[in-house]
Amino acid sequence: MKTIIKYFFTFGLFLSFTACVSPSGNEKNSTAKNENVVAKNIIFMIGDGMSYAQIQAAETALNKRLVMNSMPVTGNVTTYSADKLITDSGAGGTALATGHKTNNGMIGMRADSTAVESLLEIFADAGKKTGMIVSCGITHATPAAFVAKDVNRNNYEAIAADIADSEKLHYFVGGGRDHFQKRKDGVDLLSKMKEKGWQIFDDLNEIDVQSERFGVFVADEHPGSAADGRGDMLPKGTALLLKKMSTNPQGFFLMVEGSQIDWAGHNNDSAYLVQEMADFDATVAEVLAFAQHDGETLVIITADHETGGLTLVRGANKDYNKVRFHFSTRSHTSLSVPVYAYGPGAERFSGAYDNTDIFGKVLLVAGL
Repeated sequence: MKTIIKYFFTFGLFLSFTACVSPSGNEKNSTAKNENVVAKNIIFMIGDGMSYAQIQAAETALNKRLVMNSMPVTGNVTTYSADKLITDSGAGGTALATGHKTNNGMIGMRADSTAVESLLEIFADAGKKTGMIVSCGITHATPAAFVAKDVNRNNYEAIAADIADSEKLHYFVGGGRDHFQKRKDGVDLLSKMKEKGWQIFDDLNEIDVQSERFGVFVADEHPGSAADGRGDMLPKGTALLLKKMSTNPQGFFLMVEGSQIDWAGHNNDSAYLVQEMADFDATVAEVLAFAQHDGETLVIITADHETGGLTLVRGANKDYNKVRFHFSTRSHTSLSVPVYAYGPGAERFSGAYDNTDIFGKVLLVAGL
């Protein structure tokens, strides 16, 4: 799994994309042309470490067009943080969650350490149900930025305490159980959460869908990869949360992160990358199917940054009809990342802008 695998594909095969989900004008939820329309539900999807090269690489390796590339509106955003041209996931996640730049390593606050509200918290105050599902620990940087406030993204036990104390989060699925139970301070946060009405499960199949607040820990630390232990947790869990959260008359906000796309980039592991991209896109398919049927849901897909400096270069023996994956770094880069949008108000997300601008656009489309 960790072995770097270079893919080689012919030009002809790359062009023979298979059919995919594609929004059409006949569907209930075609892209809204009225900019005054209000979206009842918001689904915010983040492919951690995903930029254009990761998307094209997956399409090349899988020999099909990704579902996300069927979405009718696209944009492009810059990702720099308050103190660095190259962001980390803490600052990148905070920019997306709160609309504010912060320093690398910080979450949920400005660079001056002033805590700021996230989209999740604002929507909870507006009466919407809120949830997160991630393929990492829920205390990791990106999900933490939507709930916790800390000067250091690595203060996992403090972040877990913020999550346990939050009155704004209603549902979550991910790893990270140990940060709630096997703590240096000896406090069992899960017991405290249960006293406050949370139900905690170890498996998606155990969920009592009647629960008004529940968390699912699929791992003590991080879940396995899509190909090694995690399976279809992300698309399956997302579908389950959508079914549950859509019963709320005031609507919902759901954040979905394909977390391990980033880890594959750090590892320069082509096979790992393609599998994680395929898993994330399968989740996109679940989300778009829901949004197309629902008619009141805005779907946003973007990334916090690019990881790996990936390019697709010519194959062996200078063959321009074949490509191979080439990573130029094991770290993040300053590359811009895409934005995809579908549903009411989606047209507001076209064009080139900064990642902090997504926050205001989402609130505008939600009528807040």
